[in-house]
Amino acid sequence: MRLFVALVPPEETLDALRAAVGRGRRHTPGLRWSRPGDWHITLVFLGEVDGEDLAELSAALGAEAGAHAPFEIAVRGWGRFPRDRVRSSVLWAGVTGNTGALDSLALGLRAAARSVGIPVDTRPYVPHVTVARSRRPRDLADTVHALGLLRTRPWSAREVHLVESRPGADDPYRTVRTWTLGWEPDPRSPERSTS
Repeated sequence: MRLFVALVPPEETLDALRAAVGRGRRHTPGLRWSRPGDWHITLVFLGEVDGEDLAELSAALGAEAGAHAPFEIAVRGWGRFPRDRVRSSVLWAGVTGNTGALDSLALGLRAAARSVGIPVDTRPYVPHVTVARSRRPRDLADTVHALGLLRTRPWSAREVHLVESRPGADDPYRTVRTWTLGWEPDPRSPERSTS
């Protein structure tokens, strides 16, 4: 299974993104725009995980999620990857608010994955929502201008989701597990999850 852990913005935030992306989509043909149902904030990308490792990984990630209290964040502004070049291949919406708590959660989840032998990225964490990709790097400055100002209301991040990525499927992302931040699992009861 190809897995990652993410936060899913609330509908109000997704509506604001839809409106902005609608402006950008008309301005910039040729970009591959992500579907609103696919928008999320990746916390840690896990890559291919053997099904036999899923229970141990889930326990480690769930315990880590339980160690973090809910926090407020919002989506604000635009960015591109790579960030240090004029020509980019990924366009994203930025994240603001309690980014210290967000960074702590992402780093904790990385450490939890490593503790059970899952190798994860060591690059600095840049929270974002990917909205479009280009096969070839291109100058996206005009697109960012067309998207206009983006500033959503803050929302409370309360749950993290373990998501399976299924490229090519009609529904490319499937939630495998969900954990509530600050919720300590009772070792005597089954793990709270969604399938």
